[in-house]
Order: sequence, then structure tokens, then C-alpha cells
Amino acid sequence: MKIRDVLLSNYGKASSIPSAVNQMMTDFAVGFRDGIDINLGVGYVNENTIPRKLIQNAYEAILANPEKYRASLNYGGAQGSPNLIKSIKTFLINNQIDGITQDTFSQRDVVIGANGATSLLESITHLLPTGIVVTADPMYYIYSNDLERKDFTVIAIPEDNEGLQTDLLREKLNALGSEKEDIQFFYVVTVNNPSCTILSNHRKKTIVEIVTQLSYEVGRKIPLFFDNAYSDLVHDNTVEQLKPAFLYDEIGIVYEIGTLSKIIAPGLRIGYLIGPKGAFLNSIIQRTSDIGFSAPLINQEIASYLLDNEIEAQIQKVNNEYRRKALQVKTWIHELLSENLQECRGGSAGFYYYLTLANTKTDTTSDFFKYLTRTTGNEEIDGPKGKPHPKVIYIPGEHCAHPSGEMVDIGKRQLRISYGFEELPQIHAALKHMKDAIGYCNQKM
Repeated sequence: MKIRDVLLSNYGKASSIPSAVNQMMTDFAVGFRDGIDINLGVGYVNENTIPRKLIQNAYEAILANPEKYRASLNYGGAQGSPNLIKSIKTFLINNQIDGITQDTFSQRDVVIGANGATSLLESITHLLPTGIVVTADPMYYIYSNDLERKDFTVIAIPEDNEGLQTDLLREKLNALGSEKEDIQFFYVVTVNNPSCTILSNHRKKTIVEIVTQLSYEVGRKIPLFFDNAYSDLVHDNTVEQLKPAFLYDEIGIVYEIGTLSKIIAPGLRIGYLIGPKGAFLNSIIQRTSDIGFSAPLINQEIASYLLDNEIEAQIQKVNNEYRRKALQVKTWIHELLSENLQECRGGSAGFYYYLTLANTKTDTTSDFFKYLTRTTGNEEIDGPKGKPHPKVIYIPGEHCAHPSGEMVDIGKRQLRISYGFEELPQIHAALKHMKDAIGYCNQKM
């Protein structure tokens, strides 16, 4: 008798097929050659910014102080280490942002995720009803893809150099009519990934006002999530100090998601959520318990120790490193690509540049992509069989522009490059390869 395969849920069926970016990065990784190929697509932090010695010292100090760091190698609680929660609150009050006081947390609390900030984003999709999610375009493609695999409908609002355009947001909400009832939450990245556009305080305040008004209109609180993954990496001192969105929140709808991955180390897997106390925050805590408690307790205590003792110097070191690289890479971008560069965003925060080329397509079927992945079929360009010339990977804009949005066409001429992981000589070489790829495309036109 023939036996059927394992039955999958709708989400399981959608997940059995890798996303376009997942497949692209996997295909590239299979043949990646360290020291030859160059990966500007990976979102890894720069290895030189990870404080290995400080982490080692913190580990030893924690084990030597079991009174404060209780059972640090055992299971932790679902909300997270009390030490770390206190450290995060103190960090925000003392070291970063004007306007945050102890009173800020009288009606709010902090929850530590099970596995970085992404685990908190993933939990949101399980705890809120399916429906419409509003975000910016270009969008954070990894989360947007996850949302759509879980049957959410993503509406992406184009950004400009201040972030999500609130006039277009109002227009879209008006056009939805009664469908506004289906909006379940808003998701806004304050330093956008992929573009590294910084959401201005004015725009942030306006977004909170719009969602507050919408909440009254539909008769329920619509949560507004701000993803602050790169907000500690504003390394351009001409940029205004970023204010937390919950300073503008009057009815308890704003939640902010932070991470220590970019300023300490991704491997610690510390992500946290700040939000109003109540049923939703309780559901996040229970969800975290269901999937294995919060991040490993020893990692949380290491993070707490570093926030209490070393964080100012560490943040300065990290931002100095990215500022140095951002300035140099921008110089090279304009030197090498300016003849076919329509727009260059980023370079003031995080570690990405988002480029729009004037006349050259960058999607995975383009000659530009084939040149850089050495798949043109021309041995002179690709290199000898089995020993191709250096490859360069980037994130094509086609994956970042929402397929039902207004940026589909321009997305096919865009790309995200990271100046985080690779060192400057490799980035310079990659940009020279990109210049050659543009020349190759021009010859074929």
C-alpha cells in the first residue's frame, strides 16, 4: 500500500520551499572560497568589534559571584534574567537617551527573547491574529517573507530619506476603507534594513499619532513595533539623537525591540522587547517559556555584566570602526560607480549601503548578477571550469521591494552591500568587480 508523506500545515508547506534569499545565499555558500570570494550580502558584524577578552572576563566574574548571578549555568526564567532586565533599564536611563527615567518603566517592562530579536519577531506572528501588517518599502525581507508564509498580508509604504513616508501612509489607510479593520500591527525598522535610512524623530512621532488615531477609529489598540536593531550604531555625529517611540505613546500601543548583537556579539543571542505591561507582554513571556525559556542564562549574565561595566567604551569602539569603514567605502562607491549611480543611501548608521543604479539591472537574472557570480557562460569572464574568478555576493533589491508595492521596477536596479563583515581591501576589490560588471552589462546593451 502506498503511504503518503508527512502532512504539513499551510505554514509547513510554505516553509518547505526556501525563500529566494535563503536559496541564493545557500547556493553561494556551497562553493564559497575564503580569501578569494567576497560576501557583501551577509549581515554579520565585523569580527574586530566583538569584545572577546571582555566577554571572557565577564564569564569569569559571573562564576566568581554566585550570590548575584544565581545558578548562571542552569535554566533561566521565561521573562529573562532579572540582572539583565535591570541593566537594560539602567543603560537606557543613564547612558543613551534624554527623556527616559525610572517612571518610564512604571507602566512598561522588559522581556528577553529566546534567541535574539528575531525570536521575538517570530513570536509576534504566533500571538496576533493573521491580517494586514504595515511596514516600509524597501522592507526587511527576512521578516516580511516569514509574515507572508504565515498568511499575513504585507502592505509596504515607500520610504524617503527620513524613513517611511507618513503622507503616503495616510493615503494608503484611507484607500483601505473598511479593510483597515484587518490591520493587526505595524512594523517599522528605525534604521532600516536594507537601506540604513534613519527614521527621523518627527516621522516616528507622526507614525505613533497615525496609529493612535487608527486605534480609536477601529475601536481597539493596534500594536506598533519599532525594530531598533541598528539604533545603537548611529556613527555619524551630525545625525539627531534618536528618541524612543514610547515617549510619544499616549494609549499603550508602542513596543520597541532591541538587541545587543550589533554592539556586543550576535553569538550571545540577546534580544529584548520593551512594552506596556498587560496581556500581550504576558503572552510574549509565555510564548518564550513554550519554546525553551529566554536566551541561555550565562549569556544573559555576561550581557548584564558588560552593560554594567564596559558598555560606553565598547559602543564607542564599535561605532568608530564602522564610521571609519563607512567613510572609506562611500569614497570608493563614488569613485568607481558614480557614472551609473542614481542614488546611494546609508553610511550614517548600521553597516549597509543601498545603491540604486541608473541603467543596470541587479536582479538574479541580470547580467550584472551573472558576472559577479561567474555564471555568464563565458569562460573569459567566469574563469576556468572548476576554478572560477572571484565571486561577489550582494542582496539584490528585488528581494527588498515588496512584490505588490510601488518599488518593484526600481528594486530591479537596486542592491544592498554590507561593509560590516569583510575588511576594506576585500570591499574595494568587490566594488572594482562591480564596476567591471556594469561595463560588461553596457557592452551587452
